[in-house]
Order: sequence, then C-alpha cells, then structure tokens
Amino acid sequence: METPYIVKQDPWLKPFEAQIADRKIQADRKEHNLTGGQSLHDFAAGHLYFGLHRTPDGWVFREWAPNATSIHLIGDFSGWKELPSYAMQPIGNGCWEINLPESRMMHGDLYKLLIRWKGGEGERLPAYANRTVQDDRTKQFAAQVWAPEEPYRWHIRNFTRKDEAPLIYEAHVGMATEALRVGTFAEFRDTVVPYVRQAGYNTIQLMAIQEHPYYGSFGYHVSNFFAVSSRFGTPDDLKSLIDTAHENGLAVIMDLVHSHSVKNVLEGLNLFDGTPYQYFHADEGRRNHPAWDSLCFDYGKNQVLHFLLSNCRYWLEEFHFDGFRFDGVTSMLYLHHGLSVDFNEYAKYFDGQEDNDAITYLMLANRLIHQTSPRAITIAEEVSGMPGMATPIDKGGIGFDYRLAMGTPDYWIRIIKETPDENWDVGNIFYELCRKREDEQTIGYVESHDQALVGDKTIIFRLIDKEMYTHMQIGDDSLIVDRGIALHKMIRLITLSTAGNGYLAFMGNEFGHPEWIDFPREGNGWSYLYARRQWSLVQNPKLKYRFLAAFDRAMLKKVGARPDTFASRPICVHENEAAQVLVYRRGSLLYCFNFNPTQSFSDYRFQVESGKYKVILHTDSPDFGGFDRIEDGRMYYTTDDQPGQHMQQHTLHLYLPARCALVLEKIPTPSLFDSED
Repeated sequence: METPYIVKQDPWLKPFEAQIADRKIQADRKEHNLTGGQSLHDFAAGHLYFGLHRTPDGWVFREWAPNATSIHLIGDFSGWKELPSYAMQPIGNGCWEINLPESRMMHGDLYKLLIRWKGGEGERLPAYANRTVQDDRTKQFAAQVWAPEEPYRWHIRNFTRKDEAPLIYEAHVGMATEALRVGTFAEFRDTVVPYVRQAGYNTIQLMAIQEHPYYGSFGYHVSNFFAVSSRFGTPDDLKSLIDTAHENGLAVIMDLVHSHSVKNVLEGLNLFDGTPYQYFHADEGRRNHPAWDSLCFDYGKNQVLHFLLSNCRYWLEEFHFDGFRFDGVTSMLYLHHGLSVDFNEYAKYFDGQEDNDAITYLMLANRLIHQTSPRAITIAEEVSGMPGMATPIDKGGIGFDYRLAMGTPDYWIRIIKETPDENWDVGNIFYELCRKREDEQTIGYVESHDQALVGDKTIIFRLIDKEMYTHMQIGDDSLIVDRGIALHKMIRLITLSTAGNGYLAFMGNEFGHPEWIDFPREGNGWSYLYARRQWSLVQNPKLKYRFLAAFDRAMLKKVGARPDTFASRPICVHENEAAQVLVYRRGSLLYCFNFNPTQSFSDYRFQVESGKYKVILHTDSPDFGGFDRIEDGRMYYTTDDQPGQHMQQHTLHLYLPARCALVLEKIPTPSLFDSED
C-alpha cells in the first residue's frame, strides 16, 4: 500500500496511515456498489425519476415508501379527497407510481400524498417535491405543481467560474431588505447583486435556499431538500437571481444542508412511510441529534446516498449553482458529532468514533460535484480540524476544495474580549492567522453569520458597543469609535492578507452593520427589526459606516483581487513585540502593521529587500475614516546602512502612526536600457 500524500507531508499522521488509506478504499468500494462501474453522475439522477414530471401523454409521479400499503395523490384536482383515480401502484423495491392524463393536474395545483401503512396513515409532502408553499392562514405546507408552459430561459447558459481565489459574500435573501419583512429573490437580484459586484467580491454564498418550515432556523432545519424556499419567491425567481449574478461575473454557491433534517412530520421526511428509519438511523440514539433537535441521516443506506447525491446534482444542473458550502460537516464526521471533544491530538480524529459512512458520502459527493461541474467549488464548514478535509481524494483527503478557517473568528473574539490593546502580541497574531495545514486550501474570515447571531456580537459591536447609537455621525468625535473603526480595518486587512486561499464576509458586516441578527420568534414578538440589513446606513454620507465600506472595497481591489495574494504563504519580515509592530511579505506586497494604541513611530526601521516601495493602501486615509497621517502613493526608498557589503537586504524607513496599517508594493527598478517613460 502506497503511503498517502498527506501522511508524507505530515509524519505525525504515520500511526493512522491505514485508516487514512482506508477512506479511499471504502469510497471506491461504495461507488462501485452504487453504480456498477458507471458514473456517479448517471447514478445521481433520483430527481429525474422520482417526484412529479411531465410526459408526452400527461404526468408521471413516483415515490419511494417501502413501508406503505397504499398511496393516493390528494389536492386541488381531487377536492382534497381520496379518489380511486389518484391511487398509486407499487412497482417494486418499495417504489410507487401513477400516470395521469394532462388534464388531471395543472401548473399551480396544490397537492399532498395520503400514505397508509399497517397501523396508521398520514398526509405527507413528496420527498422530491421541487416546490412547496405555506398557507397564510393554517401555516401548513403543501406541494405545488411547478411546470410552467414556458420554462425559464437562461441568459448565461454556460457560466464558467473564473480560476481565481474566492472572495465570498455570504448572504441571506430574506434579511437582505431594510423593510420589516422577508426579502425576495427579485429584490436581492436588483439591489444586492450589483452591490456585491461593486464591493469587489467575486462569489455570492446564498443561505437558507432549501425549504424550511421555521424561518428562525436560518435555513438549517430543512424539510424539503429539492424545494426552493417559497418565502423568497419562485424557482424561476432564484434562477433569474443566479443568471443576473453570472451576467455580473459573479459565481453563486449554495449553503447546502446534508448534515441533518428537521423533525417535522407533516412537512419533512420524518415518519414518511410510518417508519422512523426510512431515511434516518434505526437506533434512536443515532437518529436524534443531541444538540440540534433534528434527525441524522443514515449514510450507510444506498437509498439515502441516492437521495443526497441526486440533491447535489439537482442544484448544480437545475439552478446553475457554482458549488456548495457544506454545513455541519463536523457533526457528520463523528459518532459523537464533535460535541464536548477537544481535538488537541491526532488520535482524537482516529479513535474509532469516526462515522465512516458519512465520510464516504462526503467523498462521493465531492467526486460527483466535480464530475457534474468541473469548475464548481466545495467548502467544508468543519471545526475539528480533521486532517485531509480539503485535500484531494487521491492524496488521502476527503476531497473538498476548501475548508473554512473557523478558528480565526474565535481567535479575534478571544483577544478582543480578554486582552487589552496594549498587550496584543503581534507575533502570536501572525502565528495564529498563518497556522494552516500545507496540504489544504482554506477560506479565511473575520466573522460570518455565526458571529452576528443574537447571543453573540459582531466585531464592530464588540469594539464600539453602545457608542454606535450616539457617535457614528461624521464630526461627532469619540475615542471609542475611532479605536473601533481603526481596528475593524486592521483586523480585516491582516486576516485577508494572511488567509490561506480565499476570504469570506457576511452581508453588512463589511461596513460595520450594527447590532445582531435575531429572526422573528415568540421571544421577540415575531419582530423583523433585527432580521434585516440597514443599507441606508452605508448610503448615508453623514455616517461613518461608509468609511468602512470604502476601505473594504479598496482592500479587495488592491489586495484580494491580486493574483499573487494567495499564490504563496506570508513570510514574516520583522516583528517587534514591545512596539507592537509587524511586517510581513506576501507576493509582491509588503504589509506593515502598528497595533500600538498610543505610540506612532516617525522613523521606524527594518530590513527588507533593497529597492523602492510605493504605498498602495493604508488604513489612515480620510476616505476610510482615518486621520490622514500618511501620504497616498508615497514612495519609500531603501538605504544601504552598510555600504560596500553588497547586501541584498537594505533598510526601509517608515512613518508608522499608531493603530495603522500600510500596504506597500515593491516597484521594479528599471534597467539602464529601460525608457524613462
């Protein structure tokens, strides 16, 4: 057996070499078992077989319900009565089918399944329903026939995501409006998509797309895995949003929830055919998620793999998504779901508590996604640090393209809460931000939606707190606000410029959106006050939020969008713990940070490669709410402090104001043969 690449890269994994190698063996074996040697893409076609489909002669509907004794379609077309003409017939392997003339059902009709089993019966929504809607009065969901005469016509049929580092704008459509209500796909398309493009991001990550009965779950308690949440609009509205994003050169990825399912019976998969174990574990302890009040899929069942893999293909092909951020991956990896486990040694990853069936599913999902759409990207939301998560399968990994650097937000929160500014250790900051596995690609971020939820605080709210309510007007001086704005910019710049292979920000946080996120619920009187984005704050020329947005835009343009930013690792050039000054190089740029809260340095010196350096970005610009202590475009020249030594390292003399960061670009020195022009 050949030693996997990740073991060669990391000798500390040597004791677990057999388990790492066995991951690929199990995935290969399961793939062959599922496909018989054909492609995963062809296998993952459940959505083309099950559910409701038009035929040349009318309609066909199929469902998998192995414990059912009878199934009837009931709906608008039957007066919601059980009629013999809508009885489905068993066709083997637990599958049921009915063929209907075209006149029996119409686009827009509402319907459900009436399923009977030995000892019981119940109304259910089809597992592969591609459209569900909620009754305003009863709050109950029903499936809806979605088969418009004119299918959506794509303007961009074959969008190709650019081969560039993803700069991701994480967004929730429902809370993307300032109004006290649920926003729509159409509003997001017309207002937020252009904003994202102008802000400098190249990828939109959409949350809460799959239908979920409780809005306050943030979309994480999914009931209907193939249905677009009708709160935001129709399937065609979502297609139009994605189409418009593609026209603007933006990729769109989806927050995909395959880690668990809502417990709801009437809307979801729970007790679908009367059994608790159709899609989920038979053992109650494994079926019920102890922390999320939800149900855990049995990834060892071929029918479940068929359902979930088909779901991956469906969203890619039907809606032209450009990839997925897989939610809750840590919960999937371990029988203990990663709860109350401190992963402080490699043995914790390979101690027999791995859910090998779930790991196999994740590997197959990554294979399928890249077969279906080779330029699609997959991102793992994984907090335990499982080795190989974002490493190719043939190198011993699980196959994700990226993993989220989930420790970074926790680190920022910890030092802001626990350490006074004057004690910030710049060496430790640099170490923590650069601490990544060499064999994985990571997406760095300061904060996502998680850090903005009620019960937590965003970075800006931790830094400024109640002063945001009284001192965010331009001209209204506040030392607390000045500190918060300065650190907000510096924290984002150092996180982006040390991020592994991409960067993410949550909608509104880039301009310091105040307060928290709290969806309508009984505890807040079903209020939308905190489930929205106040775009008027950043658009108001009299408020300081626009400074943060302007800096974020400049940072992405001048640093994030540079091809060489993520092409190499950051290299420390100079570190002065006492002065709180840090200098590092990445690509052709030099980053200089003075985290000192009180001391500016008029002639700060350190050794760099000889040449001339131009200031291309700094946090102190008045355009960014700074104090204009640095000259834009200023050119600095190194000096030879040891003449005659022919050293490549010379001295750079900089003015470094307190709580300020500069980005300098090394300017090539023209040769004697270059023109002065």
